[in-house]
Amino acid sequence: MRSVFLRSLILWFGLTGSCATLAVEKVRVMALFPNKAMVQIDGKQRLLKAGKKSPEGVLLISATSNEAIIEVNGKRDSYGLGSQIGGHFAEREIAEVRIQGDIRGAYNTVGSINGRMTDMLVDTGATVVAISEVEAKRLGIQYRLKGEKSWVRTASGTARAHSILLEKVQVGGIALPNVDAVVIEGNSPHKVLLGMSFLSRIKMEQQGTLMLLQQKF
Repeated sequence: MRSVFLRSLILWFGLTGSCATLAVEKVRVMALFPNKAMVQIDGKQRLLKAGKKSPEGVLLISATSNEAIIEVNGKRDSYGLGSQIGGHFAEREIAEVRIQGDIRGAYNTVGSINGRMTDMLVDTGATVVAISEVEAKRLGIQYRLKGEKSWVRTASGTARAHSILLEKVQVGGIALPNVDAVVIEGNSPHKVLLGMSFLSRIKMEQQGTLMLLQQKF
C-alpha cells in the first residue's frame, strides 16, 4: 500500500513539475519566410517551422514573408518582422545574432537573400558574398540579366562568375540593402559564403566558440 502511495506521489510531483515549466518572457521576430520564422526566444535564436513547437513551447501556426501567427504561453496572435512579444521593447534595440561554431570552427547560419531563405557560412576570407549558380537560380537571382561577367579565384583555380548587387541580405534581425556579390558558375560553394561585403558593414565579435554579429546604426 505504501509503495502504491509513493508511486502516486512521485507521479504527482512529475506532473506538477512539468506544468511548472517557466513561461516564455520575450519573443522577437527576426526574419520571416513562407511557413518558417526566425525568432529569438528569451535570448536564444530558433528557426520555427509551421505546426511545430520550439523547445520552449513557442508554436508557429503559419508564416509568410510579411507576418507570422505565433502562439506564446497559450495566446495566439499575428506578428510582423521586428515585432516583440513580452518584455520591454527598446525603440533602438540593436539587432544581434549569435552563431555557435561547429567542431571544425565554422560558423553556419540561416539567412535570406532578397527575401528567400538560404543556408550560409560566415567567411571573412571572401571579399564579397559568394553564391553558386545552382543556388542563385533557386533563389531567383537574375544574375545573367543584371550581373556583369567576371572571373573569380577559388580553391580549385579560377572560375567564371557574374558580379551582381543584391537588393537585400538578411541574417536574423540584421538586414542590409545593396550588398555586392558574385554568382559562381557550377554548384560550388555548397552554402552561400557570407563575405566581407556584408560583414564589413556590421560589428563582429568572437566570444570563445560563439560569433556575435551586431547591426551598426
